[in-house]
Amino acid sequence: MKKTTGTGFSLKDQLFNRDRVEYLAELFRSADSSFNATGFVRDTMQSLLQLELKERIVHIATILERYLDPDFRSAAKQILAALPPPLDPTRTDDDFGDFIFAALGEYVVRNGLSAKHLSLSLKTLKAITQRFSMEDAIRAFINAHPEQTLAELVRWSTDKHYHVRRLVSEGTRPLLPWSGRLSIDPTLPLPLLDTLHADTTRYVTRSIANHLNDLSKKQPQLVLETLQRWQAEGRQRESELKWMIKHALRTLIKRGDSEAMKFLGFTTSPQIKVHEFLLEPASLYPGDTFELTLSLLAKRHETLVIDYVIDFVKAGGKRSTKVHKLRQISLGAGESTTIRKRHRLHAAATTYRLYPGTHSVTVQINGQPYGSQSFELLAQDPQ
Repeated sequence: MKKTTGTGFSLKDQLFNRDRVEYLAELFRSADSSFNATGFVRDTMQSLLQLELKERIVHIATILERYLDPDFRSAAKQILAALPPPLDPTRTDDDFGDFIFAALGEYVVRNGLSAKHLSLSLKTLKAITQRFSMEDAIRAFINAHPEQTLAELVRWSTDKHYHVRRLVSEGTRPLLPWSGRLSIDPTLPLPLLDTLHADTTRYVTRSIANHLNDLSKKQPQLVLETLQRWQAEGRQRESELKWMIKHALRTLIKRGDSEAMKFLGFTTSPQIKVHEFLLEPASLYPGDTFELTLSLLAKRHETLVIDYVIDFVKAGGKRSTKVHKLRQISLGAGESTTIRKRHRLHAAATTYRLYPGTHSVTVQINGQPYGSQSFELLAQDPQ
């Protein structure tokens, strides 16, 4: 077995590089001929490429402090004047904008967080988010000025631009990836979601579903009650709300939560028989692939959500589990099926590290375990 190497792709280099810095500098220079674009690019690039992704955002914002007006009110005007046209408001999804503008949000947080600048700062973030989401920056204002910021988000929840509406949900998510935690009660934004859940754009409804999925990890009953209320209200298209419900409950389904299972129409005690569960090969190196084979028989009509759970060995003998989606199927009484799945153990994954040892894979059907197999992950490929 030959170990597979990574491709060398660097997200930080794709998103924050000389080309994007020069683009930002030119925006400021075009809006204000006195802006020293050459100096800004020079100072920014001196150490940019040695930094990690989020460090690059902070670094660019820090360098901007040398080149924008020291008075925040004037600097905010410079930022607003430099912004390119908003993202297309007629689109409904997959229009993320340019990550370089994250540095502008960081600048606003660093220089406009005081109460005297609050109104101007929120106005500036509202403008920037129509070019790139200010979900990380808005959280600083929610923590520092919760009452005033949440009141502004109420107004934004009905804004004509869907990027502004999405920010209301995404910025208040309890567990927003790559961002710090909010200090407010995580249930406070629910009235905002009550307004937003009927939105016509998938970009917004996906955020709402992710928001509820975050909340479900601590307050599953509240999430189920919220979804039941939205069903009863009938303000969202049935097909879209069905998609949102499935997406919002995905963590609870992976956990085998019985109430979530029932809500989605799954039984937690399916009448099935697993008559084959194989995992090959028995030993692998990082970068190799194992194949899972599962054969099962339904004794009655069943709708099944099938996952597989890898129990990873971690440093110091600890364990960490990760649930992977396998298949959702319906079987009639007496009907059988065989499912095969290949899973590569990425040697250079950015979110976790592989450690040698005995790992196990468990098949989970409608939230319940139906057998486990193990494999040995070896330290290195001798070839």
